[in-house]
Amino acid sequence: MTGFYTLFYKEWLRFWKVSVQTVLAPVLTAMLYLLVFAHTLRGHVEAYPGIGYTTFLVPGLAMMAVLQNAFANSSSSLMQSKMQGNIVFVLLPPLSHREFFLAYLLAAVARGLLVGAGVFAATIAFVDVPVAHPVWAVAYALAGSAVMGTLGIIAGLQADKVDQLSAFQNFIVLPLTFLSGVFYSIHSLPPFWQTLSHFNPIFYMIDGFRYGFFGQADVSPWLSLTIVTSSFLALSLLTLSLIRSGYKLRR
Repeated sequence: MTGFYTLFYKEWLRFWKVSVQTVLAPVLTAMLYLLVFAHTLRGHVEAYPGIGYTTFLVPGLAMMAVLQNAFANSSSSLMQSKMQGNIVFVLLPPLSHREFFLAYLLAAVARGLLVGAGVFAATIAFVDVPVAHPVWAVAYALAGSAVMGTLGIIAGLQADKVDQLSAFQNFIVLPLTFLSGVFYSIHSLPPFWQTLSHFNPIFYMIDGFRYGFFGQADVSPWLSLTIVTSSFLALSLLTLSLIRSGYKLRR
């Protein structure tokens, strides 16, 4: 337990010591998205009946910030430790593969939730956002950040160079995030793209999180939660297996 706490605390300090870059900068990015999209589309788009486009955007942008930062935290930490060679100081202590996994995962979840909370704190002064089902919103924030934190650990284990990690982020995570319904409801899409959206797991995270605020969603929140938690369990089993085998760690 002491080893787990020490590794978690080290990962916490790793992003908190540079919080201007890791927390404040993503909040500013989300605010710029809100400013640009709300200004250009608020008079033309009504995603849900009775809900303005600016209000509709806020939960999506907050969840996008949660997901991207949870992924960035675990992936960049592992990849940098491998490149600099200091991963050996994490591998030498008698930590189990579960403690290793949980420490990186919880630090990623913590950073994602901090950034998401920062986005809300920055937007509530300008936009009135209702909270219809707060328990659903918290459940999706936790489950979504856990999925992306776990995916970040896999990417960090796989990547040996910065460009390999950038390719993972730019060609997989970023397109899936932007095409998940952050800026629109999938009911506004043609049938082909609606069908394709249902194969995107991030769509269920965004849609379920938004249900927690508006009580409306494109699909059932129970279906979304089942898919998100199943994704987390599958990715966790894979990640634990990789860490236990020492995949790209012990060489």
